[in-house]
Amino acid sequence: MFVIKDQLGRELQLTKYPQKIISLVPSQTELLFSLGLDEEVIAITSFCIHPPSWKVSKKIIGGTKKLHLSVIDALQPDLIIANKEENERSQVETLASRYPVYISDISNLQEAFRMMMDVGGITGKAETAVELIEKIQARFDLLSESYPQKLRVAYLIWRNPYMTVGGGTFIHEMLEKAGFENVFSALSRYPVVTLKQILETGCDVVLLSSEPYPFDQKHVEEIKKINVDLTCLLVNGELFSWYGSRLLDTPPYLQQIRKRVAALSFNLPHD
Repeated sequence: MFVIKDQLGRELQLTKYPQKIISLVPSQTELLFSLGLDEEVIAITSFCIHPPSWKVSKKIIGGTKKLHLSVIDALQPDLIIANKEENERSQVETLASRYPVYISDISNLQEAFRMMMDVGGITGKAETAVELIEKIQARFDLLSESYPQKLRVAYLIWRNPYMTVGGGTFIHEMLEKAGFENVFSALSRYPVVTLKQILETGCDVVLLSSEPYPFDQKHVEEIKKINVDLTCLLVNGELFSWYGSRLLDTPPYLQQIRKRVAALSFNLPHD
């Protein structure tokens, strides 16, 4: 038997490496795949889109916040991977009373690394997890920390009402890694804001995420009508908010976004 604490400080006791894993978190589902856990993963949520093949080969147990507990009970998992923010608390607590549940709680890169080490350790993939973390860290180390101008940014994740990201969130740290200044850093979590408030911050850039709200070009034009000079750009939300193995692709993407924003802001050509 071995004991491990999850990121809420809860103790999990396992007698062996799990052979029937259920993931309730899309980014951690992709992590399990990257760690080489295929047969061991028996079920995922409908929002777990990476890898695409698992949508067909794994049992779907509902959405991240609307789990089908009866389906999970029928599968009798020996490990469930959950997240404090993405999953509904009462459902996770119900599952935790029946099965070992590892709950992650991630607001920065170091906490993401700890989660990867924990998941690697309890699944027998510790060495693979270490290699993955080292690759991700090396790519973040290559990100430039000196920019000609630190652009002020508002990052929107929802519409009607508009919602942004405050300080202490994972997306906030990714914005900082990209050399941006989050104009709503003084607020916590995911506050509701108005277009008027956004404009009053004097931000240079508005980034519209692809998730959870699927912003598209018409929403860019909607914001540009308020201020034609405001730089507004659609961005891939997975690469700002997923804290599993998707982080391998995040540093080069952040660098690309920074260059695109700079080009748009100063009317420069960009790749």
